[in-house]
Amino acid sequence: MSYHVKDKLKTLSTKCYFGCAIQADFDAKLAEAGDNLVVVDFFAVWCGPCKMIAPKLEEMAAEYPDIVVLKVDVDECEDLVAIYEISSMPTFVFIKNKAKVNWIASP
Repeated sequence: MSYHVKDKLKTLSTKCYFGCAIQADFDAKLAEAGDNLVVVDFFAVWCGPCKMIAPKLEEMAAEYPDIVVLKVDVDECEDLVAIYEISSMPTFVFIKNKAKVNWIASP
């Protein structure tokens, strides 16, 4: 499945997935999340481990409806990659109340 989307934002189930986003769109999604946990998956379409974990991430999103899952394509959203200092994929950033609370990165 490709996450590149023409209108920059795609909804799968009740979760929002970014194929590409500008900072303002990303900030708006964080604001909409309120005090819900946000899991941001920084991925690349060419990344094998990213493709392998994607179905599990979708399962988690379905199992835990209060968690907001955002996917950011590192090749399309360089500003967000720089802000969150992403250097490997996949990287998962956990955000609560607009603040980064934790992260997990591929070695």
